Amino acid sequence: MATTKQPAPGTKATKAKTAPAQRPNTPLFGKENYKWMAIGLIAVALGLILMGGGKSKDPNVFNPSEIYSFRRITLAPILILGGFVIEIFAIFKSDKKATDKA
Repeated sequence: MATTKQPAPGTKATKAKTAPAQRPNTPLFGKENYKWMAIGLIAVALGLILMGGGKSKDPNVFNPSEIYSFRRITLAPILILGGFVIEIFAIFKSDKKATDKA
């Protein structure tokens, strides 16, 4: 036999609904954060563009100086990683105006 649990006498069976807490209507990031995010995105895109290419005129000939050039092996990955570091900086950078108001 299944029994149902009855509320104790004198208590309400339903919980009172509480209003959700009001949050200030402020944007998540400021203008400067978005500027830094755009700079980081441009750096990542430029690194990917520099890494691309390498098509040889003759597919039967392998030219290691085109594939293993300084631009593709060193410069492009540094630019991509630098772009990601800028993105992380842009996300964690606090907005001076928002902290002054609080």
